[in-house]
Amino acid sequence: MSDSETLPAKAQEIAAGYDFTGPALDLGALLWDGRCHPGASVRIPLPMLNRHGLVAGATGTGKTKTLQLIAEQLSAQGVPVFLADIKGDLSGIAQPGRADDRVQGRAAEVGQQWAPAGFPAEFLALGGLGHGIPVRATVTSFGPVLLSKVLRLNQTQEQSLGLIFHYADTKGLELTDLKDLRAVVAFLTSDEGRAELKNIGGLSTATAGVILRSLTAFEAQGMTDFFGEPEFDTADLLRTAPDGRGVVSVLELPAVQDKPLLFSTFLMWLLADLFHDLPEVGDADRPGLVFFFDEAHLLFDDASKEFLDAITRTVRLIRSKGVGVFFVTQTPKDVPSDVLAQLGNRVQHALRAFTPDDQKALRATVKTFPNSAYDLEELLTGLGIGEAVVTVLSEKGAPTPVAATRLRAPQSLMGPVDGAGLDRAVRESSLHERYAQAVDRESAYEKLTAAQEQEQGREQEQVRARAPERTRGRPESVPGPKPPEEEPSLVEQVVSSGMFRSLARSVGTQLGREITRSLFGTARRRR
Repeated sequence: MSDSETLPAKAQEIAAGYDFTGPALDLGALLWDGRCHPGASVRIPLPMLNRHGLVAGATGTGKTKTLQLIAEQLSAQGVPVFLADIKGDLSGIAQPGRADDRVQGRAAEVGQQWAPAGFPAEFLALGGLGHGIPVRATVTSFGPVLLSKVLRLNQTQEQSLGLIFHYADTKGLELTDLKDLRAVVAFLTSDEGRAELKNIGGLSTATAGVILRSLTAFEAQGMTDFFGEPEFDTADLLRTAPDGRGVVSVLELPAVQDKPLLFSTFLMWLLADLFHDLPEVGDADRPGLVFFFDEAHLLFDDASKEFLDAITRTVRLIRSKGVGVFFVTQTPKDVPSDVLAQLGNRVQHALRAFTPDDQKALRATVKTFPNSAYDLEELLTGLGIGEAVVTVLSEKGAPTPVAATRLRAPQSLMGPVDGAGLDRAVRESSLHERYAQAVDRESAYEKLTAAQEQEQGREQEQVRARAPERTRGRPESVPGPKPPEEEPSLVEQVVSSGMFRSLARSVGTQLGREITRSLFGTARRRR
């Protein structure tokens, strides 16, 4: 007789809700009436991982170890994983864990056959800051909506930035890095360039000034490294190792943890890029990627309605492309209700109720769960480290009963890999040669600068040509030189040049590239 069969009737009903027949991830063992029952496993069906999820809980309750536990099992079943490592703790997933008393004790409590194991991992770093393969995006690809959020622009300024991107897209002026965008803004607000935007709404000097000041401040904060080429190809997040296990891509963020708005928006760019590149796969037997979005509240703070609507649509639709998204935050109230409604799997760690606001958040969290046999307000404040309240989608897509769970111990190292070890892994990576060295090829800044220098050169040549005529006497019978024809403006020179016309004709075809604007204004590339 299994342990689950000796439980009280209500507990047996809960345990039966997790008795799946297909492949599943083992989270831990059921807690009931203060006891852990190792024979009653709490699990998540593998095909339901693309129905998204939420991992929540107060600081220090074990959320990071839960991510590690889920990521390990996904990798073991051949599913690639993306993890954002805010504190540097998750790099240990690449190395086998250590069998200390705490690990062995937890394994015995939940009936886990624990063995140390490391998993195939790729370490990434935004802009190459920190230990990892550099992850960069071009400004064109990042798009005006996400960039506006990073620059903290208001709606009017965001719309004006959209006009600038539209102009650059249609004219073949590639916005590779921040200096390209600054050059285009300066050109379009100049006497020569201002007429270019008249037909699509114009760009006020005041708004352009705000955008330019925001860009300058952004660059002064050391943000230039994040934008440029080679741009990271999100297809590299979908790899498996030669032994069939999924590669765990760990974005190392300790070096930029003081720039939370930047890295949270970059995570959204990665997700939006995946959304637009991946084909429809419907309901697959396993996800093609599971994406863990840590510090999720930063993405939603001060977000416009349009931005939130775009997130909601992306989360809702990306499921059909085989991608599961797990938001990681402290309480469910950090996530907008329309997004929260899309998250079918829930792992809620302990909450603290020390203040009236804490108590309000606790009551709000309880209301987000299905009816439960537990007193959830009492349970959520009494959970220990490595314990959680769980409800997931069953194999039939219905919510499982709420289950208090003592979670398993990760098999990999529960702690960071040292910097030397990370650097060694980066140098040995197959991605190192492709992304390590930044490239600054000709783009909008260089093209506009060249056009300005060409015009200045012509003006200087005309001045030198007229100078001798002013110093040399001329017979009256010899007519003076014909007044020079009016020089074309800078914009006329740029737009009418053979190089520019060629670029404009090839906007949709050069290097197999096609720019379209997505829900977030990000540019889709044919790769």
